[in-house]
Parts: sequence; structure tokens; C-alpha cells
Amino acid sequence: MFDKSFALFAMIIGLPIFMIISLLIIFYDGFPVFFKHTRVGKDGKLIKVYKFRSMVKNAEEILKNDKELYSEYVKNGYKIDAKKDPRILPFGVFLRKSSLDEIPQFINVLKGDMVIVGPRPVVPNELETLYKEKSTIYESVKPGVTGLWQVSGRANLKGEDRVKLDIEGVQKKSLFFDLYIIYKTVLEVFKRTGAY
Repeated sequence: MFDKSFALFAMIIGLPIFMIISLLIIFYDGFPVFFKHTRVGKDGKLIKVYKFRSMVKNAEEILKNDKELYSEYVKNGYKIDAKKDPRILPFGVFLRKSSLDEIPQFINVLKGDMVIVGPRPVVPNELETLYKEKSTIYESVKPGVTGLWQVSGRANLKGEDRVKLDIEGVQKKSLFFDLYIIYKTVLEVFKRTGAY
């Protein structure tokens, strides 16, 4: 109940920002406004995680067809530096740096696929190659809009360090821990620590 109430409150408060970003994307690059990416949810269920689209429409095809770009994506922990990514829209870097691109994940919380605080939603390949035997711990809970990883360095952290923080976050899960992570998230968003 806490998660859905928080998400609804955040969506209402953030509605003006939500509308401005949506219109900006539509006017510059048309529909769709959201980028829906397949991630692993609780019990291994595949879910579609929503984000504001910060890339061109065919970004996934460009990534799959560009061997050099895809190699860098995998090598860099399934991330590409936005400043080096040819698929990014002109305002996409700002959306990511400010974490505004992640506002639509509150829709995932309202749908029941995600919670406010939990491990970051990962792609299936990432779960297999990085989490390995710890994947069962990851799959025991719903992924979160924010979590221990997001307030401990975000994109500055790689591979095993990210996994360690996600698992630690699952093990420490409680209402007080969630409130602490939410508080820390607000601070990190303003500081833009580890945003890419």
C-alpha cells in the first residue's frame, strides 16, 4: 500500500513536469513518449519498465546492428556513456543526468510490477552474467525505482559492486530502510551523483 500511495502522490506532484517532457519528446521526435524495456521482475517474470524516451525511436535496432557499440554496451556493464552514444536525443543527456527519464517508473509501481525501493531492474542477460547464483535472491523481490545501488554511486559502480549492493538492499529491506533510501535518493538526484 505504501508503494502505490507514494507513486500516486509522486505522479500527481510531478504532473506538470510529466506533461512538459512528454510534449518535448513529441514535438522533437514524435511518438512514442515512453521507452519500454524488458527487465526481470519478481520470480523471474519479465516486465516492461517505462522510461521517458531519451533516444531515437529505433535505438534498440541501432544497438543490435552496431557490433562495436554493442560490445562497448556489454563491456561497460550494459551501459553506454550518454555523451558517446549516437542514439541520444539532444535533451536526452539532461533527462538522464537529472533522473527525470525515470519518472514513468511510478506507473510500473502502480501496475504492481515494481516497488519504490528495491534492486534495480536488470535485463535477462545481466542477471545471468553478473548475478549468477545470487539471481534467486534478486528474483525474490520486486525491483525498485530506487535502491541501495542508486544512492551509492549509480553508474560509477561496475559489475560485482552493483550486484553486492542490490543483494545487500534486499537483505536489509524494511520500512525504515525504504524511508532512508528515499531520503538519500532525493539528495543524490540533486547532486546528480553517478548519473550518466
